[in-house]
Amino acid sequence: MVQQISDTELEIMKIIWGNPEEATLFPYIMDGLAARGKPCQKNTLIVLLTRLVNKGFLSARKIGRRNEYTTLVLETEYQTAQTKNFLNKIYEGSAKSLVSNLILGDLLADEEYEELRKLLEKGKGQQ
Repeated sequence: MVQQISDTELEIMKIIWGNPEEATLFPYIMDGLAARGKPCQKNTLIVLLTRLVNKGFLSARKIGRRNEYTTLVLETEYQTAQTKNFLNKIYEGSAKSLVSNLILGDLLADEEYEELRKLLEKGKGQQ
Protein backbone atom coordinates (compact mmCIF):
# COMPACT_ATOMS: atom_id res chain seq x y z
CA MET A 1 0.00 0.00 0.00
CA VAL A 2 1.21 3.48 -0.87
CA GLN A 3 1.74 5.72 2.16
CA GLN A 4 0.15 9.12 2.48
CA ILE A 5 2.45 12.12 2.18
CA SER A 6 2.17 15.72 3.36
CA ASP A 7 0.99 18.52 1.07
CA THR A 8 4.53 19.87 0.78
CA GLU A 9 5.92 16.42 -0.01
CA LEU A 10 3.21 16.09 -2.67
CA GLU A 11 4.29 19.40 -4.24
CA ILE A 12 7.83 18.04 -4.45
CA MET A 13 6.61 14.79 -5.99
CA LYS A 14 4.54 16.68 -8.58
CA ILE A 15 7.69 18.53 -9.64
CA ILE A 16 9.65 15.29 -9.89
CA TRP A 17 6.81 13.46 -11.69
CA GLY A 18 6.62 16.38 -14.12
CA ASN A 19 10.32 16.24 -14.95
CA PRO A 20 10.79 14.75 -18.44
CA GLU A 21 14.20 13.40 -17.36
CA GLU A 22 14.43 10.03 -15.63
CA ALA A 23 16.41 11.48 -12.72
CA THR A 24 15.87 14.81 -10.99
CA LEU A 25 18.56 16.99 -9.45
CA PHE A 26 18.15 19.16 -6.36
CA PRO A 27 18.32 22.53 -8.22
CA TYR A 28 15.46 21.45 -10.51
CA ILE A 29 13.27 20.84 -7.45
CA MET A 30 14.28 24.14 -5.83
CA ASP A 31 13.47 26.02 -9.05
CA GLY A 32 10.18 24.14 -9.43
CA LEU A 33 9.05 25.07 -5.93
CA ALA A 34 9.99 28.71 -6.49
CA ALA A 35 8.10 28.75 -9.81
CA ARG A 36 5.00 27.44 -8.01
CA GLY A 37 5.29 30.26 -5.47
CA LYS A 38 6.38 27.86 -2.73
CA PRO A 39 10.08 28.53 -2.21
CA CYS A 40 11.83 26.30 0.29
CA GLN A 41 15.00 26.57 2.34
CA LYS A 42 17.78 24.22 1.26
CA ASN A 43 17.89 22.33 4.58
CA THR A 44 14.11 21.98 4.69
CA LEU A 45 14.06 20.51 1.19
CA ILE A 46 16.83 18.07 2.12
CA VAL A 47 14.73 16.87 5.09
CA LEU A 48 11.61 16.51 2.94
CA LEU A 49 13.48 14.59 0.23
CA THR A 50 14.97 12.30 2.89
CA ARG A 51 11.45 11.61 4.18
CA LEU A 52 10.27 10.77 0.66
CA VAL A 53 13.19 8.37 0.30
CA ASN A 54 12.36 6.78 3.67
CA LYS A 55 8.69 6.44 2.70
CA GLY A 56 9.68 4.63 -0.49
CA PHE A 57 8.62 7.32 -2.97
CA LEU A 58 12.12 8.17 -4.18
CA SER A 59 15.54 6.65 -4.50
CA ALA A 60 18.59 8.86 -4.11
CA ARG A 61 21.92 8.31 -5.78
CA LYS A 62 24.96 10.35 -4.85
CA ILE A 63 26.77 11.91 -7.80
CA GLY A 64 29.75 13.84 -6.52
CA ARG A 65 28.33 16.25 -3.97
CA ARG A 66 24.79 16.13 -5.38
CA ASN A 67 21.93 13.68 -5.11
CA GLU A 68 20.01 12.45 -8.10
CA TYR A 69 16.39 11.47 -7.29
CA THR A 70 14.36 8.85 -9.13
CA THR A 71 10.69 8.09 -8.51
CA LEU A 72 9.73 4.70 -7.15
CA VAL A 73 5.98 5.42 -7.04
CA LEU A 74 4.19 6.51 -10.21
CA GLU A 75 1.88 9.51 -10.06
CA THR A 76 -1.08 7.41 -11.24
CA GLU A 77 -0.31 4.80 -8.57
CA TYR A 78 -0.41 7.46 -5.85
CA GLN A 79 -3.59 9.03 -7.27
CA THR A 80 -5.34 5.66 -7.35
CA ALA A 81 -4.34 4.84 -3.77
CA GLN A 82 -5.47 8.25 -2.51
CA THR A 83 -8.74 8.03 -4.45
CA LYS A 84 -9.48 4.64 -2.89
CA ASN A 85 -8.64 6.03 0.55
CA PHE A 86 -10.92 9.05 0.00
CA LEU A 87 -13.70 6.86 -1.37
CA ASN A 88 -13.54 4.53 1.64
CA LYS A 89 -13.26 7.33 4.19
CA ILE A 90 -15.95 9.68 2.85
CA TYR A 91 -18.30 7.48 0.80
CA GLU A 92 -17.84 4.10 2.53
CA GLY A 93 -16.37 2.71 -0.68
CA SER A 94 -19.28 3.72 -2.91
CA ALA A 95 -18.11 5.20 -6.21
CA LYS A 96 -21.77 5.69 -7.12
CA SER A 97 -22.22 8.01 -4.13
CA LEU A 98 -19.15 10.01 -5.14
CA VAL A 99 -20.31 10.42 -8.74
CA SER A 100 -23.85 11.26 -7.59
CA ASN A 101 -22.46 13.95 -5.31
CA LEU A 102 -20.38 15.40 -8.15
CA ILE A 103 -23.43 15.55 -10.42
CA LEU A 104 -26.12 16.58 -7.92
CA GLY A 105 -23.80 19.04 -6.19
CA ASP A 106 -23.20 20.72 -9.55
CA LEU A 107 -19.46 20.16 -9.11
CA LEU A 108 -18.78 19.20 -12.73
CA ALA A 109 -18.43 21.58 -15.64
CA ASP A 110 -20.59 20.66 -18.64
CA GLU A 111 -17.61 19.35 -20.60
CA GLU A 112 -16.44 17.28 -17.60
CA TYR A 113 -19.93 15.77 -17.31
CA GLU A 114 -19.86 14.84 -21.01
CA GLU A 115 -16.39 13.30 -20.72
CA LEU A 116 -17.48 11.32 -17.67
CA ARG A 117 -20.65 10.14 -19.47
CA LYS A 118 -18.55 8.99 -22.46
CA LEU A 119 -16.11 7.15 -20.17
CA LEU A 120 -18.97 5.37 -18.43
CA GLU A 121 -20.54 4.37 -21.76
CA LYS A 122 -17.18 3.18 -23.10
CA GLY A 123 -16.53 1.15 -19.94
CA LYS A 124 -20.03 -0.30 -20.03
CA GLY A 125 -19.54 -1.50 -23.62
CA GLN A 126 -16.30 -3.33 -22.76
CA GLN A 127 -17.96 -5.78 -20.38
